[in-house]
Amino acid sequence: MSTPTAPSPWLPTAPCTPGRCAAHPGPAAPRATAARGVLRLTTGLATVLLGVLLSPLTALLPAAGRLLLARCWCRAVLRAFGVRIHVTGPAAPPDGPLLVVANHVSWLDIPLIAAVLPGRMLAKREVRGWPVLGRLAAFGGTLFIDRDRLRGLPGTVGAMTCVLAGGGRVIVFPEGSTWCGRARGTFRRAAFQAAVHTGSDVQPVRIDYGPSGPAAYVGEDTLGASLWRIATAQRLDAHIRILDPISSARYPDRRTLAHAAETAVNLRPVTVPRQPTVARDNANRPSLSVHQRANVSPAAASSFRTPS
Repeated sequence: MSTPTAPSPWLPTAPCTPGRCAAHPGPAAPRATAARGVLRLTTGLATVLLGVLLSPLTALLPAAGRLLLARCWCRAVLRAFGVRIHVTGPAAPPDGPLLVVANHVSWLDIPLIAAVLPGRMLAKREVRGWPVLGRLAAFGGTLFIDRDRLRGLPGTVGAMTCVLAGGGRVIVFPEGSTWCGRARGTFRRAAFQAAVHTGSDVQPVRIDYGPSGPAAYVGEDTLGASLWRIATAQRLDAHIRILDPISSARYPDRRTLAHAAETAVNLRPVTVPRQPTVARDNANRPSLSVHQRANVSPAAASSFRTPS
């Protein structure tokens, strides 16, 4: 996020930059006042800090209690920053091994999924060194991957396999890089090997934001700039759509399993035409997906990258 470095040839890249995506051309979204932005930013950071300070006490609770508190805390963080959560789709299995995979737009994706489907996240190694959030991620059991060491990838897949074999849930963003929401990336296959090894189901999840610009965290964007865009957005809606689980037993290898999950996440929902009614009901009219807009042109690489 700070000093640009030449990416390794095997790392995924995204054609998204802050100037083109976070502040993409088009009608400007309404913005909140600076005073409200400061209030949201202060409240949001205070909520995060409170979670960090109280996290050691959760070690005394059973696993179910820790998951419940994690979900409530993540919802509180999102709400403090002015983000409204909308969940659609069937309920995910309450227990048992599950590999949760989702498209990747923003750092907001992490608390968003944790608020709905808590589990052990897979994150880049650099996150461990982030102020406050790095400590919280480590305490929450995040599995860290070194993107610059391809030889360490089997060990990461092995750690994921152990979690799934023990009946746990692992959350992965297999695009390996943050995308703006209008452009999308190919799902990297490595993480799906853990599901193949253990025979675990794959739970695809689709994430959309409206408007997409303030939420996008791409390219050489900074965390401070992203926090301020989110805090000053007039209204930011986070839509998380839980899709039907995919049985790994139906696919012979990680390549076909990854392709099936990517297809499910990128498939647009079919909108049933509304029947004429006497009274107009604009509140229930489905809104257009941000993915229905034109893709951006290639630009600089994104910051979040995970090998295949």
